[in-house]
Amino acid sequence: MDNMFETGLAQRKATLGEAYVDGVFEKADDFNRPFQEAMTAWCWGFGWGDDAIDAKTRSMMNLTMIGALGKMHEWELHCRGAIGNGVTQDELRAIIHVIAIYCGVPQAMECFRSARKVLDELES
Repeated sequence: MDNMFETGLAQRKATLGEAYVDGVFEKADDFNRPFQEAMTAWCWGFGWGDDAIDAKTRSMMNLTMIGALGKMHEWELHCRGAIGNGVTQDELRAIIHVIAIYCGVPQAMECFRSARKVLDELES
């Protein structure tokens, strides 16, 4: 489990940024720290630590699934990470088009709003 946590921590920082991840653990308390540790080991160590899928493809998959779920705070966070993993603006647009087809236009509009916010922040 320690190895998966360390792998996950490195993967999580590489995608979401060291400052963000460090902040999550600094704010963690006895109530939510066990979840953060388990999620880092499982999602980021076990899932993202598997080299069968590259980080860019995994980011694209995540945006599609998180968008389908309508979890916009997480979608925005992963949108930043996806751009850092090499996902282009054209690819973001295509991902959102797929979300529109399978999840509906209102959900795609939410994704476009979040993507625009992220793109504007990165451009400034």
